[in-house]
Amino acid sequence: MVTARQKVLAHLNKTRSASARDVSRVLKMSAANVRHHLRVLVSDGRLEMTSVKPRDGRGRPEKVYSIPRAALGDNLAVLSDFLLTEGGVDLDVLAKHLAGESDLKTLPIVKRLNLTIEKLNEMKYHARWEAGPEGPRIIFGHCPYAAIIEKHPELCKMDEAFLKDLLGQSSEQLTKIGRDGSLACVFAMGR
Repeated sequence: MVTARQKVLAHLNKTRSASARDVSRVLKMSAANVRHHLRVLVSDGRLEMTSVKPRDGRGRPEKVYSIPRAALGDNLAVLSDFLLTEGGVDLDVLAKHLAGESDLKTLPIVKRLNLTIEKLNEMKYHARWEAGPEGPRIIFGHCPYAAIIEKHPELCKMDEAFLKDLLGQSSEQLTKIGRDGSLACVFAMGR
């Protein structure tokens, strides 16, 4: 037997996005019941609220829900693997491209580190930095290349070059996510 929540999720899988009112109309369920199921599905991570559209006339704006993009999947791992294996990608050039035109080298080290962390987090690294007796360390809580890193460990060297381009000083990777039970990649700066 298909539950009401499964029907709501199936409808959104089919339509890709809808408001509670749209779902209730199609599934012939009360709007309150649909809103409840939508809230549960959002809290479970199976749906996300993607926008709010104003209603014509009176009433609250309508929230629009959809399947999260991550759940839809993509083919980026296959494409990236091909480009790295067959395409002859120069990782130093890629690192410079990722670093962009910013010239942080003239700024004080703390400002450089903070701006670097901001850029890394825009790129999904879940990064932070911490001071240490031998100098600052940059910690990545997530590897955005996790899907292909086992086959392409050279991407870690690209991250070292990327950090060097951003900060103007060399780095050395001390630990890698998943290796030896580590939960983070750690880079020591100035080595």
